[in-house]
Amino acid sequence: MSAPQRFDLRVIVPQPWKNGAGLTREIAFAGVSAAAFDWRVSVAEVDRAAPFSAFVGIDRSITLLSGAGMRLRSHDGAIDHALTTTLAPFQFPGDVALAATLVGGACTDFNVMTRRGEWRSDVQVHRGPATIAEADALLLLCCSGTWLAGDDAQPIGADEGVLWRSATSALPIRPTAANAAMLTVRLCHDRHP
Repeated sequence: MSAPQRFDLRVIVPQPWKNGAGLTREIAFAGVSAAAFDWRVSVAEVDRAAPFSAFVGIDRSITLLSGAGMRLRSHDGAIDHALTTTLAPFQFPGDVALAATLVGGACTDFNVMTRRGEWRSDVQVHRGPATIAEADALLLLCCSGTWLAGDDAQPIGADEGVLWRSATSALPIRPTAANAAMLTVRLCHDRHP
């Protein structure tokens, strides 16, 4: 298991979207660049209705972190999803351009993108002790409460996380108090044709 990298969302400098409708805090990516990625994980703050760009050959997962959320619709109607429940991951093909309409003001969401055929993600929300299965890369993001991961005695607090960029074995996690929530992202090479 590689040495973990800790991060804090509160100190990641936000970058404005090209269309000016929100901000993105990029947590991590693997690949040549943030534009030519194998996988990418970020948190976005959406301030107003906006288009979601299409990413050909990319699979996406989006999870509402805070706010009333938004409705995601494709132009052909094939995707019509109300992203209005916090901590409920929604997966969709990134090839499709979507229009996002805010339900009731600004919201914040967690995004995972993987290159189809090369990587896949498994995004889960945990509210109690769990063991995360092995992965080729692993990211934990504490949404509330305080958590411990593996043998590390250093707690992970709200808006903090840990990233392993290489293969990990099964990892136990546990909250240290009630009303805790942890987002986990298992990133695995897609070894299936």
